[in-house]
Amino acid sequence: MKVDGTIVHRLPYPSPNPLVKLTEIVYWSCGFRVKGLLAEPRKEGKYEGILYLRGGIQNIGMVRSARIAQFATQGFVVFAPYYRGNRGGEGRDEFAGEDRFDATNGVEVLRQFISVNRIHLFAFSRGGIMALWTAVLRSDITSVVTWSGVSDMVLTYEEREDMRRMMKRVIGGNPTNVPEAYELRQPLKHVSAIDAKILIIHGRKDGNVGIEHALRLERALIDGNKNFETWYFKDYTHYFPSKTNRQTVRDLTDWMKRQGD
Repeated sequence: MKVDGTIVHRLPYPSPNPLVKLTEIVYWSCGFRVKGLLAEPRKEGKYEGILYLRGGIQNIGMVRSARIAQFATQGFVVFAPYYRGNRGGEGRDEFAGEDRFDATNGVEVLRQFISVNRIHLFAFSRGGIMALWTAVLRSDITSVVTWSGVSDMVLTYEEREDMRRMMKRVIGGNPTNVPEAYELRQPLKHVSAIDAKILIIHGRKDGNVGIEHALRLERALIDGNKNFETWYFKDYTHYFPSKTNRQTVRDLTDWMKRQGD
């Protein structure tokens, strides 16, 4: 049976960190074999889970082994779906369309490897919209961290001229021609369904995903009377300096551990 979240195949994956074991996973999602990368601390212990939701599309923004190993060293089991149609996975990446279920079903994969019943979502860039939908569609998420995250697909089309051709191809047109296709991808009207605590991290000089994405999410959460926190960095762009990036990873994973107590 093609039950969502069922693991079809596991393959050892080279790890850049001796403290972290990596495994490439193939799992069922909506009848497709979808792939992702699992990172587990080698040290025995009781670990919570992070579903790591990548940015980009296809090879742009692909999951990096060193990045998810970095999160695993903070004391988490981490699973990062590639999303359908990527790295040999079946189906087609729809840029936050039906592929959102690759994220929600990724939670079921992650649950098979954690010993503490707490699931956190970490999202970067395009992953932000995937994380919001996952938190809307599931009631078992402890916290969500969206870093430089997309929250409004129409806004992405408006501000990223360099992505319009790809978006029209993948989504089926522009927001004027196929408004329903963009509306399908918009999570902000549904944040009232989110129970998880939310942390928004964003650089105010971000030219890839403008700060307006964070501000629109913030307003929607205020309107929905939701529990959230913001960390805005006035001098940073889409990509933070390495030292600050590492410290922010430590800070946000510490924040995750404090949620749901």
